Amino acid sequence: MKKQSIGAWVLLGLLPLAAWADGLQSLEQFMRTAKAGQAQFTQTVTAPAREGETARSKVSSGSFEFQRPGQFKFVYAKPFEQTIVADGNNVWLYDVDLNQVTQRRQADALGSTPAAVLASANDVGALQKTFHLKALPAADGLEWVEAEPREADSQLKSVRVGFQGSTLAAMDILDSFGQRSVIRFEQMQVLPSLPAVNFRFEVPAGADIVQQ
Repeated sequence: MKKQSIGAWVLLGLLPLAAWADGLQSLEQFMRTAKAGQAQFTQTVTAPAREGETARSKVSSGSFEFQRPGQFKFVYAKPFEQTIVADGNNVWLYDVDLNQVTQRRQADALGSTPAAVLASANDVGALQKTFHLKALPAADGLEWVEAEPREADSQLKSVRVGFQGSTLAAMDILDSFGQRSVIRFEQMQVLPSLPAVNFRFEVPAGADIVQQ
């Protein structure tokens, strides 16, 4: 797809620990142990079908890095080159074809979005302030957690996060317009830290800058 919405880019609610299912335990362990990581990803975005038409899907792929708190990078390589970087203060979106950079304050850009579970907080307790949480039955070989934003006016309707053990394996995102985005992670490596330079964004020469 040509554009990836930051709003289309996670999670939680409140349950006593003793009642947590495997998916919630996996999420807690992931939040506790995965302070940084790298992976490859494939993203499939499906818009709701128009009347008389079948739904169409668009597939993109690339690499992903994160480091808590507050840093992540998605680099889309196919079919269009695009980079999204959160450096802890700002979120930068660079469209290579347009040679355009969109800059937005990170506090405004993340909020009730899937990126929150990946990078914004260090533990489940912090995420519980933003999301309602529900355990789901295991499916596709993964343990799942579903989260809905506490904010009534969020553009995000729900997120399902899938784990293989404590390893993040998938995210299934549904926005308020009915668009579904499924991200599959591969070759996930959990690391103690990543170099700070990985999350620095430098505006390419000649690029237009749009601030939001």
